[in-house]
Amino acid sequence: MAAADLLATWEAGLGEASVGRALLLHRAARPDADAAALPALPVGEREADLITLRRALFGERMEVRLACAACGQDMEFDLDAGQLAGSLGESDGRGERVVRIQEDGWDAEFRLPSVADLHTAARAADPRAALLARCLVSAAHDGTAVPAAELPAPVQRRIAEAVEAADPGADLTLNVACPECGAATRAELDIASYLWTELDSWARDLLLDVHLLATAYGWSEPEILALSPLRRRYYLELCADV
Repeated sequence: MAAADLLATWEAGLGEASVGRALLLHRAARPDADAAALPALPVGEREADLITLRRALFGERMEVRLACAACGQDMEFDLDAGQLAGSLGESDGRGERVVRIQEDGWDAEFRLPSVADLHTAARAADPRAALLARCLVSAAHDGTAVPAAELPAPVQRRIAEAVEAADPGADLTLNVACPECGAATRAELDIASYLWTELDSWARDLLLDVHLLATAYGWSEPEILALSPLRRRYYLELCADV
């Protein structure tokens, strides 16, 4: 993305909650896709798209900071975005989006949850039950249809396992051993929030660069943004030497 376009995405997200910011980032990752259709994509597909965008914008190294759940020690470590993307598989938008289980007389089909599904279910009194009802395509036992509310726990677990296997990127979970106490801490990696934090820092630094160069040379913002990062940095160094 051009610096001006990326800056516009950041500006639009300033007034949005986390859901809106994630959607803006997803639009940036898939500029040619139908924006209205993006919330209907499986969660893992959205996460893979955002990791791809993050690699394109900020490279492979991801710095992560996490507090140990056992002793509270701050842990800092690096993740390799390329390896993370490889573990999820590259998103091509053509993956199977319905899983099917057939065992012990049960025949059930379940649609992979989308971002929109998760947000809708989260507002329900019982999010798990709401998600099950929303994404269950069909279920039958020995040929008799069974509604989502009457699915036994073993069948629900089997569906959850099948969904996890079909869409592993939907749950980006880290398992980190504390160097102080040795205890393992599990934490979810929210790639949308992580990427937004990086974008926010980048945008504020860029605006400062624009301010300094506009003050020194009288150039407009579009003229400064049209410069490559290397040339902007060179001009800033010249300003510092004056």
